[in-house]
Amino acid sequence: MMNSTVDIEGFSVIKRLGAGARTTIYLATDEVTKQMVALKRLVFEYPEDTRIVEQIETEYRVARQINHPYIRKCYKLIRKRKLLRTKELLLAMELFDGVSLEASPSLSLGDCLLLFRMVATALNAMHQRGFIHCDIKPNNILIGKDSTIKVIDLGQSCRIGTMKTRIQGTPDYIAPEQVRREHLNHRTDIFNLGATMYWALTGKNVPTLIPPKTDFGLPLSQQRKFKSPHEIYRKIPREMSALVMQCVKEKPTDRPASMAEIIARLDVLIRKIFGSKCAGDGTRND
Repeated sequence: MMNSTVDIEGFSVIKRLGAGARTTIYLATDEVTKQMVALKRLVFEYPEDTRIVEQIETEYRVARQINHPYIRKCYKLIRKRKLLRTKELLLAMELFDGVSLEASPSLSLGDCLLLFRMVATALNAMHQRGFIHCDIKPNNILIGKDSTIKVIDLGQSCRIGTMKTRIQGTPDYIAPEQVRREHLNHRTDIFNLGATMYWALTGKNVPTLIPPKTDFGLPLSQQRKFKSPHEIYRKIPREMSALVMQCVKEKPTDRPASMAEIIARLDVLIRKIFGSKCAGDGTRND
């Protein structure tokens, strides 16, 4: 059923899909290409919206340089101006029918391994193009009905080696170097991914340098004491637990060397669980 309350030039809006930080996402048809898209819309109202504009522009710019099946594509960025100022921003994105990892039902250990192999593959593709995501978290991983995934929200992405002027990231998944505003590299994504895997396996969060309010005043050494996944749930293989704990090491050089290494280590675990019937792309040959 058409939604007549929203009129966006160039698009036929079908329905509202959701909302984010100052943005609304619609299911729409591009009237030029006739393609169904997820349309992100920002109406510029407040001075602080400038940061949202920057993030949307970054997402479009980075996504256009990466072509990977596990990373959501961005097709078109439209700026609507009045008196030379941006008043509205539209980002037409790949439509993907899925729910976030954060909102999805509990996954089996095997499905977790397959999921994170796909995420690591997507991030590896970004790294090979010279970019890092900088905000991997359960809400930025969509899971489709066919068990494929999309990594979304490239708004905080940057070139490898960037040193940001302000802290950007999600507190429960943010890497130490992001908080300290140091140079960021592929191991920043490894920390974010490790913190996400920890949450998916245990339901708990890794302590980061942005601790809960109740922890302010505690020495850092106390804040960073937390149990390994296999200590919380005995069924989690020690090798998986060790991988996760290495990913969230405070010093970047103590983490795995690359996403390729993480993929290789996940492959070993996947073979142990599923045997030799695992396809190379992280799905089972049924």
